[in-house]
Amino acid sequence: MTFSSKLLRATALASLMLAAAVAGAQARDVNISVWAGGTGPNDTYRVDAIEIAADLLQRQAAIAGDDLKITVTKKVYNGWDDFKPAVTLAAQAGNSPNIIVTGHEDIAPWAQAGLIVPIENYVDLDSWPLSDVYPNLMEIASYGGVVYGIPQDAESRPFFFWKPHMKAIGYSDDDIAALPERVQKGEYTLKNVLEDAKKMQDKGLVQPGYGFYPRASNGPDFWMFYTSMGGTMEENGKLVFDKAAMQRVYQFFADAVSTGVTKKNHIGLPGDQWWHEVSTGQAGIWDAGTWHYARMVNQEGLTDFFGNILFTLAPAGDGGKANTLTHPLVYVLGAGHTDEDAQIAAQLVAIATEPRINALHAIKSSHLGVDQSEGKIPFYAADRWASEATSALLPYANAMPNNADFGKYWDIMWKNLEASWTGTKTPEQAANDAESDLKSTLGDAIVIR
Repeated sequence: MTFSSKLLRATALASLMLAAAVAGAQARDVNISVWAGGTGPNDTYRVDAIEIAADLLQRQAAIAGDDLKITVTKKVYNGWDDFKPAVTLAAQAGNSPNIIVTGHEDIAPWAQAGLIVPIENYVDLDSWPLSDVYPNLMEIASYGGVVYGIPQDAESRPFFFWKPHMKAIGYSDDDIAALPERVQKGEYTLKNVLEDAKKMQDKGLVQPGYGFYPRASNGPDFWMFYTSMGGTMEENGKLVFDKAAMQRVYQFFADAVSTGVTKKNHIGLPGDQWWHEVSTGQAGIWDAGTWHYARMVNQEGLTDFFGNILFTLAPAGDGGKANTLTHPLVYVLGAGHTDEDAQIAAQLVAIATEPRINALHAIKSSHLGVDQSEGKIPFYAADRWASEATSALLPYANAMPNNADFGKYWDIMWKNLEASWTGTKTPEQAANDAESDLKSTLGDAIVIR
């Protein structure tokens, strides 16, 4: 960001604050709505943090002699398929939420469509606590050099191994303890995953099709397999399709089915069933998110997580490297509101980002903190999962690009992955069709390798 743009932003912010000061003791009633997607019972601080921030801002205003009353209206959606259309329809009707909690990949298309406004126009990014947010997360919350959002949480997506089954197929305690480093070094690969999954089934430890039990629906997780196979999603601001790498992804899942360690009809499995099975040792190896720890422990009753489960990076495949994918959710500001309301909403986001408040969400939901000081909060530092997952995974994390065309790329990638998984296409046919679809859909907006 240039000095002049910082000056303009600071001037605009100062003008809004001056206007509030001129209002003096005049009573101000402000209604702030916050909507959050992908939010279950462990994730309520995505919206509750805004309510906490409103209370603090009201107390702050009262000390300054300003009679400010903020009413926070909260709305959460468990899934994404209903949340994103709801946000779009509300914006089109002129009723956009003031604050939206969504995946960072929505920033580019929503910014282009005018559904959100840059948060940098209403906050000072160089002041605490925003100045202490991890720089790579702030970059993920930006588009076209403009900061549109503030990271609400961070996470990554490891591989999980059921330890008793690993021991039953010949792994010692020392072998299990050494596995994360072997994965990181590329010594234990996706090929070994399928081999160990087959051994678990052959010994009768898990049922056929339960050896490797991946995510059962479309999601960001599958992009880390692409990285494992040497693929690149974006380079120099342009989308990239590495055909050979993608074909290797399609081949891996086709091999998982053909060897019998993953079910052909695994996609579409009910979520509650999947959760119960991975939490009770009915599955051998699977990929999931760091926040799944909370679900396994709190809802599924897994009493000895670390005694039963090992986690690692996603292993490397042919041509790639071990990695994990981070998919931060972000606070963004809905368009169509007055500058005063936008400024108050932005202030609430900034307060909610303070490490002690953000830590409430991180620990309750088993996400990772967004602030570099968060690890110093005793409540956060004392949590074994947060501490171990942060150090073991985040240094190797990559993210999906903030590119307005990435959604089209993703749809094509998934359609052909599903086809190769279920056997309606060979991996080669799926890769060829993905290439043709991308060329006709995106043209020069994507580089084909």
